[in-house]
Amino acid sequence: MITAPELFALALVLAFAALAFAQLMCLIRLVIGPSTGDRILALDTMVINALGLVILLGLHQGVRIYFEVTLLIAMLGFVSTVALARFILRGDIIE
Repeated sequence: MITAPELFALALVLAFAALAFAQLMCLIRLVIGPSTGDRILALDTMVINALGLVILLGLHQGVRIYFEVTLLIAMLGFVSTVALARFILRGDIIE
């Protein structure tokens, strides 16, 4: 019979592996993406995957500071995606 801490550790390892694989797939899309829109979406998805990895790291280590770090990364990721999309569409970021 598997205990709860062993099951939690197994779930963390599987989640780490899944997010690392997703990060690798997004990196491939970023490199070979046929259009600029694909590359922007790949970067945005990589930010979301990085958020998941940082949250899993916080769960694994039992430290709460990682959750605050994820909020900062999420805000920076959103702003950078919007800025990059505006730059691609209009040619400038600030009007």
